[in-house]
Amino acid sequence: MLLWASSFVALKYSFESFDPYFVIFARMAVALLFVLLAFPRLLFRTLPPSRDRKYLLLMALFEPGLYFLFEAQALENTTASQAGMITALFPVMVAVGAWIWINERITVRILSGGALAVAGAIGLSLAAPGSAAAPHPLYGNFMEFLAMLSAVGYTLTLKELSHRYGALYLTAVQALVGSLLFGVLLLFRTDALPHTFDPAPLLAILYLGIAVTFAAYGLFNYGVGRTSASSASVYVNLIPIFAVLLGWLLLGERLGWQELLGAAVILAGVALAQSSVPPEIREDLADPETPKGA
Repeated sequence: MLLWASSFVALKYSFESFDPYFVIFARMAVALLFVLLAFPRLLFRTLPPSRDRKYLLLMALFEPGLYFLFEAQALENTTASQAGMITALFPVMVAVGAWIWINERITVRILSGGALAVAGAIGLSLAAPGSAAAPHPLYGNFMEFLAMLSAVGYTLTLKELSHRYGALYLTAVQALVGSLLFGVLLLFRTDALPHTFDPAPLLAILYLGIAVTFAAYGLFNYGVGRTSASSASVYVNLIPIFAVLLGWLLLGERLGWQELLGAAVILAGVALAQSSVPPEIREDLADPETPKGA
């Protein structure tokens, strides 16, 4: 969770020197190169059957495709701290999405908690003052909300795939499709290509590719394999807390009392909803990428 939360800070920092489209492409390319070097036969040892190819493509289009596009817009317009707070909505959004699309059981408490968390997110956005680091916080927070919707689509698609493919293979597919997708986008945005390469932002991109895109998923799966899925799901809610702390420590971001109140409402809503999430939904939230033999 700490690695995932740190991606907001690393993205915000790298965006100060490089165009977001270049950062996203470079991040995916680094992750893909790392996979090819560390596991050279992973992507090519088997060809997925035709029934799975559409799901694999849809998964990668949701995330990293749409997710990273929306998150790039978010972090250009709001703070890393506020973007991290919006991620607190994700567990509830997955529960609601599973109820709508795959008829998973949902309770009134989940819906009430979700509504409370959304209200807190709206309050957090409206209370945020504009600044050089966050010129349009309301728009930026809405883009982060759309990124969370994309992540919900990714998670629900992943549920279908995770029964047949391991986490490492699915992560490699994401890196491959993401590199191709954002590489094509760069062809139409030649102005996004950098003319200078500062060492520190490049290190941030390397960190995003290896530590966040690759290692965070591996550590999460390692931990889930040694504890219960319901216990692991609780840790997802640490992302906004870590994002606020890292934004304060590394970027000098500040939250006023109105924003802290909005954050508290979000976490209260998530706590209310999580207290009665059905076991089968908790399993999906906590362990979306547990390896199945790969």
